[in-house]
Amino acid sequence: MLQPLVAVSTDVKQFENYTWHAAPQQYVEAALSGAGVLPLLVPSFGERLDLDELLSAVDGVMLTGSKSNVHPSLYGKESTERDGPYDEARDATTLPLIRKAVERGVPLLAICRGIQEMNVALGGSLASEIQERPGSLDHRAPVSDNQDERFAIHQTVSIKPGSCLAGVFGAGDIKVNSVHRQAVDRLGPKLQVEAVAEDGTVEAVSVRDARAFAVGVQWHPEYWVKSDSISQRIFKAFGDAVRAHAAARTATRTAAE
Repeated sequence: MLQPLVAVSTDVKQFENYTWHAAPQQYVEAALSGAGVLPLLVPSFGERLDLDELLSAVDGVMLTGSKSNVHPSLYGKESTERDGPYDEARDATTLPLIRKAVERGVPLLAICRGIQEMNVALGGSLASEIQERPGSLDHRAPVSDNQDERFAIHQTVSIKPGSCLAGVFGAGDIKVNSVHRQAVDRLGPKLQVEAVAEDGTVEAVSVRDARAFAVGVQWHPEYWVKSDSISQRIFKAFGDAVRAHAAARTATRTAAE
């Protein structure tokens, strides 16, 4: 089988006197080496893209993390400078892409900003500055110029028994590198909680009765995919789902010939 294509979200960035549609290398490297798929960067052109055609050409979707946040107007809140930065071009692309991928049964892995996009796209809302909530842990990255320190694996999350991720990791506690200041607030009605932090913060979700693997995680499995078994397992599970989707499409085409 040919290496299947996976659509990867992009951020819109301004630098070097150009507007860039870009994704960090850690994500595309993890897709290639961890999931065994070929990442295809999708420009954030919103409604100008034919997402049905895109999803007919790929066998999976991966949403990357980002410094930017989903615009609060998309889940019924007023925007403030404190809740930023924003990337409305990305919002206009990823939210409809999520809905169409779920509808069509295309495997989906959503990371960090991605889980937040997933929740908003499917009818949920987000909480900001969660470290300020009574009883909440501080989920933000430590202040450091060293990325390995910022993304160190240190946080315990509990996998729900019977969940999709319980099939990947087993039920119980795992250690992850979750670094964020926003989180799922009101859960989208099509979603179910897969994992929570010690303070109850939602750390992973999946689509109820999904036709394919459709999982969002608040942590960063892409960062340590080459050395951490937990990170490796989630990308392998995603890659296996992508290959199964590709094989099913090939079988359907062959039967029709």
